[in-house]
Amino acid sequence: MREIISIHIGQAGCQIGEASWELYCLEHGLDENGCIIESQSRLVGEDSMNTFYHEADSGQFVPRALFIDLEPSVIDQIRRGHYCNLYNPNQLISGKEDASNNYARGHYTVGSLLIDDVMDQTRKIVEQCNCLQGFLIYHSFGGGTGSGFTSLYLTKLTVDYLKKDKVECGVYPSSKISSVMVEPYNTIHTSQASMEYASCSFLFDNEAIYNICQFNLDIERPSYTNLNRLISLIISSTTASIRFAGELNIDLNELQTNLVPFPLIHYPISSYAPLKSRSGYTGDLTSEDLTLECFQKSNQMIECDPLNGRYMACCLLYRGDFLPNDITRTIEHIKELNSVKFVEWCPTGFKVGINSQPPVFVPEGDMTKINRSALLLANNTSITSTWIRLNEKFDRMFAKRAFVHWYIGEGMEEGEFFEAREGLETLVKEYNEAGGVNEGGSGNFDNKEY
Repeated sequence: MREIISIHIGQAGCQIGEASWELYCLEHGLDENGCIIESQSRLVGEDSMNTFYHEADSGQFVPRALFIDLEPSVIDQIRRGHYCNLYNPNQLISGKEDASNNYARGHYTVGSLLIDDVMDQTRKIVEQCNCLQGFLIYHSFGGGTGSGFTSLYLTKLTVDYLKKDKVECGVYPSSKISSVMVEPYNTIHTSQASMEYASCSFLFDNEAIYNICQFNLDIERPSYTNLNRLISLIISSTTASIRFAGELNIDLNELQTNLVPFPLIHYPISSYAPLKSRSGYTGDLTSEDLTLECFQKSNQMIECDPLNGRYMACCLLYRGDFLPNDITRTIEHIKELNSVKFVEWCPTGFKVGINSQPPVFVPEGDMTKINRSALLLANNTSITSTWIRLNEKFDRMFAKRAFVHWYIGEGMEEGEFFEAREGLETLVKEYNEAGGVNEGGSGNFDNKEY
């Protein structure tokens, strides 16, 4: 079994990490100290633990993970939290001064003071692996540490581990919900590193996840805990076939091979089914029911309308007692729907993974306990609407040079803003060209005068 190292950066990345490792422990039958629960030992396979965990000499299973933040408060909460004994203390790294929502501080000044310690701990975790497959990097695109330090870390990681997969799980800015004024700047700058160094990027939009929590799960006022647990469920389903035995398993390389048609076009849309509250559950759903739900906009983790775009690739990951023949018939039915349109150059369209390990849920969580689920990872051209909205916000701010002095004061140059904006414009054009859309980009950026 090939190992995967999880890297949690910034407040969002660390808090999603807490929710994720809580779920992984439940799935693998471990308690909060990383010890096997005897009553659930049947869940533990010989290799399933080794992908995400390293077995210490004491018999404790320690996550192959790093938690990193430039200020100590979030990491201190993990050090004092319910799962504090699960982690190696050396793998919880915090600085003394935060990035103040400033990409430049996370990348150039404050972040540069911490990067050597982080790379040293990364090397130590890599040395514990027999056959490292890659890295899962959890972060937000809009925060200072999540954007700036992640970009710096990806750059260093690519130098040291060029051939290893680097998969992002990133919280992306939504069109309506924002907690950071300079979010467009931070996001566009870190998107450059994402485009250049990441193998594949799964994006999560707070607005989309809020809507799922409110309307699908009947949570009146969703908290970050609700959001993070939902994100962790998606990531768990994505990696389940890597960790557990199954009839049609998919590893990280195989997933990317079937989802990423061109190097820049590596931003699949995630969609999960069923998303039902405890009171809304009506019984077992068929493979066709679950698959059709996955193609609904209301089940997506990012705000965009797939009806406005074309699919370039779809990967369906099923968990539970599914029969391959049933899924084959379901996919044939999906292909006949007018709402699911593929690009002309990709006639096959679907990759399928089946894992017999049923989904596991946090006790007293928001969702009903079910024995089967489906996850859709789809590369669709409609995701460009997310970047177009972001570009428009960036243009309005940068035209007045609003807040730019904070970045210049931390060592950035104004030319980097132009390069980053042009890079995201290129990404939009790449998606449009791949989908057969003639008009490229998000407007007349080339003609703008700043």
